[in-house]
Amino acid sequence: MQIMKRTDVTEMVVMAKIKKGLSWTKIAKTVGQSKEWTTAALLGQMQMTKQQAKAAGKLLGLPDDAVLLLQQVPYKGSLPTAVPTDPLIYRFYELVSIYGTTFKELIHEEFGDGIMSAIDFKMDLKREADPKGDRVNIVMSGKYLQYKTY
Repeated sequence: MQIMKRTDVTEMVVMAKIKKGLSWTKIAKTVGQSKEWTTAALLGQMQMTKQQAKAAGKLLGLPDDAVLLLQQVPYKGSLPTAVPTDPLIYRFYELVSIYGTTFKELIHEEFGDGIMSAIDFKMDLKREADPKGDRVNIVMSGKYLQYKTY
């Protein structure tokens, strides 16, 4: 018997989405979460509840084992290479390479010595009409976590 892996589930999700002509927004409405979180979960980066996994599984026609794997704690940050090779994902790497020190300085100036959480985090992605060419508008909001002294 072949044991299903989480990456197999991701491939099933993507293929079912394509075959059924679904959008991430439609899937998210069925799951009951934002399109950003739902997409991350179905691509293997978040753990779904039993109810969320069952709703996604029913909509996408996933087997029971896949629904179970959607409920497991995933291995996060699972890009195939240290430096992303996909052009769109690479631009985010480039963004952090160029503006990372600026983000760090401005966050530290405004908040102090700490970090922006990727755990207590939310994101909103929208298309922004612009006569010079549409823009991608991404708002990221993470809880500020102060480093503690001990």
